[in-house]
Amino acid sequence: MRRLLPSLLLKLTGLGLLHITLFTDTYLRYVKPGLRPVLIASGVALLLLGITAAFSRTGSKGHAHDGHDSRDGHAHGGQEGHAHDGHDHSRTPGIAWLLLLPALSLLFFAPPALGAYTAARAGTGPLATQKKTFGPLPATSPLPLTLTDFTRRVQQDRSRAIQGRTVRLTGFVTPDAAGDGWYLTRIVFTCCAADSQTVKVRVRGSEAPPADTWLAVTGTWHPAGTLGTRSAPAALDAQRTTPIARPVNAYTDDLPLTPG
Repeated sequence: MRRLLPSLLLKLTGLGLLHITLFTDTYLRYVKPGLRPVLIASGVALLLLGITAAFSRTGSKGHAHDGHDSRDGHAHGGQEGHAHDGHDHSRTPGIAWLLLLPALSLLFFAPPALGAYTAARAGTGPLATQKKTFGPLPATSPLPLTLTDFTRRVQQDRSRAIQGRTVRLTGFVTPDAAGDGWYLTRIVFTCCAADSQTVKVRVRGSEAPPADTWLAVTGTWHPAGTLGTRSAPAALDAQRTTPIARPVNAYTDDLPLTPG
């Protein structure tokens, strides 16, 4: 039975990868959408390797059995001596069975999404400086912006075009660790969950909804510091908060693909 474990693990892992990429969007909790084809190819490769390994085991057993019938007594005795020397290297270590747990989890247990718990314990990554000049803002009101674009406009746009404009930002709720207010937050994958960064905008003038609630927040920049410089905080005076569904592109700082 232990000899079947390697092929079983390969097949389960391959099926798990195909399940989360072809039939659900669970893979988005691990990697960016662009890596979906790679995961599908990996799942197919692992499944084929597992099937090949299983047939290979079956074939090798049959060959060994035929060879045993044709050997003389001396060879038979040598084989027995090897089998009973206390070191049967054909067996898989029993601890390898623990590897079944992550393989099965891909099939039956969706991992929890990264959210407020992670964001509250992660520092906000450094904001890249806008190299080009900022273009004029559309006349739309409220103006939909990503959290990154809003922060750049507040801290880097010397024209102060964001002043007095009503904007609409979307993200999930992260309570302040010190208990003083809350943040609208996005967790952004550069490649996968391991290199994620957090973008936060403090929301003022509204009581904190439950953590991890996805919201569209309409409001204006909270005046403090000097607009267009690093002294200006990425903060919003909320006029309205509207619950929205968790967007498809939850681990980017793009405008939501789903309406809110």
